[in-house]
Amino acid sequence: MRSTAVDYAPSRAERRNFQRVRVKIYGRFMLEDRTEHPCQVIDMSPGNVALRTERVGMPGEKVIAYIDHIGRVEGIVTRTSQDGFAMTVIASDRKKDKLAAQLTWLANKHELDLPEDRRHERVAPRNPMSVLQLTDGRQYQCRIIDLSLSGAAVEIDVKPAIGVQIMLGTMRGQVVRHFEDGVAVEFAVIQRPETLDSEFNTPRA
Repeated sequence: MRSTAVDYAPSRAERRNFQRVRVKIYGRFMLEDRTEHPCQVIDMSPGNVALRTERVGMPGEKVIAYIDHIGRVEGIVTRTSQDGFAMTVIASDRKKDKLAAQLTWLANKHELDLPEDRRHERVAPRNPMSVLQLTDGRQYQCRIIDLSLSGAAVEIDVKPAIGVQIMLGTMRGQVVRHFEDGVAVEFAVIQRPETLDSEFNTPRA
């Protein structure tokens, strides 16, 4: 019996009509007890979504998620695993058509915006000291070696696991690589130059 978190399909029709797209976007979701929790989308179609999260809903439980670039998504938990759950998406045909267009755009965007995206110049900030915070609230002082609009190299004593969601200052992201003195972070969204300048006092071209 297969138990993988993303091996789900409420119907064969949905498998035919909606191709799952692997994307790396973040959000929050609310369970029926009205508690809110952070999550990361593993893959998504207009009819289904698989989430990585520390808090897992129960099969049959209604979920309301707010996902970056997508917005509000409602659904029902269909399958759970140790690190997340899968849910159907409850939406009108018009909403699912819109989701399909959004996912196509995101898939194309993620093909370009890789963690080592060299289209974004890396600079050393004038104010390199920052704080890296985990989802459980633990905070660690760190020093930013360099950063770009899409990510940063961070010198830090601890090394959160690859894939872990973090906050670097006020910017959300995830750990994508370890190196000898720290970690590489990919931001959840491409930052604006003004944001980096106000946060880290980056030098201007």
